[in-house]
Parts: sequence; structure tokens; C-alpha cells
Amino acid sequence: MQAQTTKAKLQTVFTDSIYQLTGVAVSQSGRIFTNYPRWAGPYRYALAEVGKNNTAKPYPNIEWNQGDVAKGGNKEQHFLCVQAVVTDGDALWVIDAGYAQNAEDNNKGQKLVKINLRNNTVEKVFPMHSVAGSKSYLNDMRIDTKKQIGYITNSGEGGIIIVNLKTGSARQVLLGNNIVKADADYTMQRDGKPLLSNGKPFRVDSDGIALNPDNSLLYFKALTDDKLYRIATRYLNDANFNDTELALKVEYLGTFTTTDGMAFDAKGNLYMGDLERRRIIRLTPDLKLEEVIADDERLAWPDSYQVTKDGWLYISCSRIDEESRFHNGNSARTGAYTIYKTKID
Repeated sequence: MQAQTTKAKLQTVFTDSIYQLTGVAVSQSGRIFTNYPRWAGPYRYALAEVGKNNTAKPYPNIEWNQGDVAKGGNKEQHFLCVQAVVTDGDALWVIDAGYAQNAEDNNKGQKLVKINLRNNTVEKVFPMHSVAGSKSYLNDMRIDTKKQIGYITNSGEGGIIIVNLKTGSARQVLLGNNIVKADADYTMQRDGKPLLSNGKPFRVDSDGIALNPDNSLLYFKALTDDKLYRIATRYLNDANFNDTELALKVEYLGTFTTTDGMAFDAKGNLYMGDLERRRIIRLTPDLKLEEVIADDERLAWPDSYQVTKDGWLYISCSRIDEESRFHNGNSARTGAYTIYKTKID
């Protein structure tokens, strides 16, 4: 599918030359948040609020960001490996994937955390270890505040976790189904070469997730292939459907691009990255592909997105494809981890 090229201008919002960020979230009042997973590189804070003059401070406080669980800290009261952040109304929602390594009791400290933006305190913690085991990796989420339901992707095994935010109960659907697994026949490319992680094809299952403007449809895809799917949320929300029945309700929309995150605007356009070509694409409600930002090397692994009501698309760039595991043990990073914004409306 041929896309129309429009050269959008990127404005730098925040840079970090040391610590690897992955997410971006912007509140209704314009507050900006980012997160840092506890991966192989240097690590300081899990969650931070971006301030003036390219500053960032731990959020909601230093205690949540510096808890040393190995020395007796409570896994439910400290961030361990924050993977994604989302704002919705007066709340900041945080996905903590827990320890990167497996845990003997399957409780790696996986959780969904709700922070009240009015008083900057943790309002609710939803432990996820009852539905997410030691091999899972909680990756991205979307929140339906009207129905009080959260949707979380499990990229470690392939699956979608559905959380009842009223009761705290959670269940996982489509676990290991081919619909949420990366296509093994697709090998990501970068600069015309296969993207190999420690010599093996890079594979990440269900990752990107997005709710359309009226929350009636959930879009999702694996990271390392170009297939896109969606399902009506009324089916996901009905616990009477088993996985076989749910799989039959999933719509396969076609092949588009490799992307990490996804985000809708109010008009129903879906924004996705193109990791192999370092660009951003826009998919219209009738599934027509429009290129928004093309061939810009500054878009080094566009990771997460948020569209604000005043027509800005925020983009975090985590430079994952420059990590040492893809380059024979030597980092190929050429710039800072960055958050950009570009006007889309």
C-alpha cells in the first residue's frame, strides 16, 4: 500500500543522554511523564516527571523509585521495571513488568499502578502475578475509564490481560494464540540487514495496543511483524467467551508496518511507528495508510505515543535497535534517548 509522504517537523521535548527511556504520557494540564525500564544499561529512576530546562524528577516520590526489594522492600510498594505510562483524566497509569529475571514463586512484582495526579500519590495497586507468570512481560496498556476496565499486553508469551478496575480481578485471554504471537516467518530489517538479537532473529509478541475513540474496538499487534488485528471490546469484556470463541471474533486487518506502540486521535486515525525505516505512519479509519513523518533518522526506535487534545503527537524514542545485543556486543548508540512532538491537527 503506497502512502502519501508529508514531512512533519519534530520538536524536541526532552532528552536523556544516559538513561534509556521507553514511554511518554501527557496529562490534560500538560504535565509530561516518562519511564525507564530496569534493563541492561545504567539505571536510576523508574518513573519521572519532565520539568523545565530538560530536567526530570522521580515521580511520585523517591521512595517508589528507589525501593531495593532484594533487601526486604515490598514488591507492591516500589517500582521494579516500569515499562509503560498512560494518562487518563486525573490519573497516571503505570505498568510495572517486575523483575526481568524469573521468580521462583512467579511473583516478579508485576502490577498496574494508578497515581492520582491531583495529589501526586499512589491511589491503587493492582498486583498481576495471579494472571502473569514468570515468563510473562507486561508491556503496554489502555484504560477505559467509563467501564473501569484495563487492557494489558503480555509480550513475553503473547496474551491480553483484562483488569476489572472496580474489583481488582484480572484474567488473561488468548495466551499463546497465534493471533498474539509474532510471525516466525517475518524477520525485522534495519539498514537492509536482519535485526538479530545475540545472533538470533528478534521476536517480541503482543505489544502495541490502542483503543479507538469510543473504546468499542481494541487494536493490537506483535512488535516484530507487520500484522494488525482488532477485536470488539464487548467480546473481551464478556468472561463467558473462551479463547477459541474469542479468536473467532478477532479481525485481521492486513499487513502495515512494524511498530512498538500505537495511539488514536479523536478522529479515529491510528498512529504507528515504522521501526525498520524510522518513520511514523497514520492509518485512517477506513484503513488507508498515510505517511506522516518519513525517513527521519532522529526517530530512533519510536516507542510510545500520545495524542493530545490540542493536536500534538508525542513520540518517545528508545533507540532499542542500537543496543549491544544487536551489534555483536558493542553499543551502536549515536544519540540521546528523546521525546519529540509534532503537530498533526
